[in-house]
Amino acid sequence: MPKPARYKRALPELAMKRYLITGASRGIGRAIAEKLAGKDVELLLHGRDTVALSETRKVVEPQCAKVMPLIHDLATARGVSDLVAEVGRNPIDLLVNNAGIAIVKPFTEITSIEWEQTVGVNVTAPFLLTQRFAPRMPPGSSVVNILSVAAKTAFPNWSAYCMSKFALEGFSRCVREELRDRKVRVINVYPAATDTDIWSQVEGKWPRDRMMSATQVADAVAFALARPMDTLVENITLSSLVGNL
Repeated sequence: MPKPARYKRALPELAMKRYLITGASRGIGRAIAEKLAGKDVELLLHGRDTVALSETRKVVEPQCAKVMPLIHDLATARGVSDLVAEVGRNPIDLLVNNAGIAIVKPFTEITSIEWEQTVGVNVTAPFLLTQRFAPRMPPGSSVVNILSVAAKTAFPNWSAYCMSKFALEGFSRCVREELRDRKVRVINVYPAATDTDIWSQVEGKWPRDRMMSATQVADAVAFALARPMDTLVENITLSSLVGNL
């Protein structure tokens, strides 16, 4: 008699997770994308630099289920709305508000355009993205805000940047309390000076070899996200042993 056919047990399908990371072209955003890449992850990577974002995609795509590049200018409401539309209606499991700009000069020299751009990218965009995505996030999801020690400390010539980080901190702390009952975590990260390309756009000589690395910040984000669903790492302050620069 013929032997009965043997069937392989079907492997359970991985539950797909969608992670949106702004400012993923380079620096901290890219490091976070590399750290969180996984076969059960769809990475939604935002950036303005098409070439740099394609490099990030090239690095993480082999480890991901899917990578979607999002080229939009978050300094404008239109850019944010276009990004939201491209992400689509499916809920996301993680929002990382990382994109940011720094205008470094005496407050008397800051133009109204520079001020509005700083507010647009560093404050309004995280507000609009959080407002759009957080209400539809499933329990266990997270919003991560990459802030700075400049959200707690004043530095001369950094008034626009400090203002924006102070504002985002206040907003995110309130949102944390509003989302707590829905089991959506809001995690704020406060890195000290980190060696990224932002320093290439700031006048002066900066000791970049003494700064933290983007990977160190990404490691901290991954640690907080890996905590059990009912555990919230509210704030992470990262500094170098050499102190704030």
